Parts: sequence; C-alpha cells; structure tokens
Amino acid sequence: MISVHLHGQRFQVRAAAIVLHGGHVLVHRAPGDAYWALPGGRVEVGEAASATIVREMREELGEEVECGPLLHIAENFFDLAEQRNHEIGFYFLVSLAENSEHLDKSQSYRGIEDHLELEFRWFPVAELASINLRPTFLAASLAADPMVFSHAVQREYP
Repeated sequence: MISVHLHGQRFQVRAAAIVLHGGHVLVHRAPGDAYWALPGGRVEVGEAASATIVREMREELGEEVECGPLLHIAENFFDLAEQRNHEIGFYFLVSLAENSEHLDKSQSYRGIEDHLELEFRWFPVAELASINLRPTFLAASLAADPMVFSHAVQREYP
C-alpha cells in the first residue's frame, strides 16, 4: 500500500467508493470510531485507484462492484490516533449489482478489514450533514445536484 512516514506525518493514497442507491449512500466505520467514511482503502504500488475500489469492496464486503467515473480528488490533512496524516483521495462513483444482498437499507452489514470488523450502513444523502462523515466536504458534495467533478482541500489542522 502507498503509505509512508515523512517528517512526522503519514502520507497515503486512498481510493473510496461513492455507492449511491435510492437517495442513500453506503458508509462504514470501525468499532469505536466516532465518524463514518466511504468504503475503500489504500492504493497498492502499481495498482490503479479504480482497481483498488474493486479489490477493497471484494475484501471488505464480499461484493463485486462496477467502478464508474472519478468524481472527487481530495487532499485531506487530518489527525488520527495522535498521528498527522496527509492523504490524497480518489473518490469514484460505484455500483453494486442490482441483485446485491447489501441493497436493503433497513439494516446494517458487517464487513472485514485486516481482521477488524466493520459496520456498513446506508444513510439518506439529505441527512449526511447530521452525521460525522469524514472528510467533511463529502456531505455537501454528495447532496449537490448534479454531482460534478471537484478537487477539495480539507484541512483539519493548520
């Protein structure tokens, strides 16, 4: 994975899935996390970011997905577990199969990432501003109509 420590910070490249269905978006979190994020993960060296999406959704949720267009590129600066992070994120529109068992929005789903159990849940796009979704620019950008390509710089520290 592309993740290195430089000058006291972790630099990483991440790909994330924007999975929309019926006015809802699929998000996930790890146990104990106070925030939600889009599913995805770190890009491997030599791997296209779109291929990362396909691999991560298969690993975490057991889903075969179709990776669509790139919607956002984000430069995200944040603190996590007492570690400064500088992340370059690629956010793709992603589709689940029409017969996917994960399209039922009335329940949460369990997934796995590196032996860590994840909780996946659908939230109405119109309600994203009321949850702790990271990076925070996503709540407004996912609610925009129409959604257009954007470049965001998100700084949680100076």
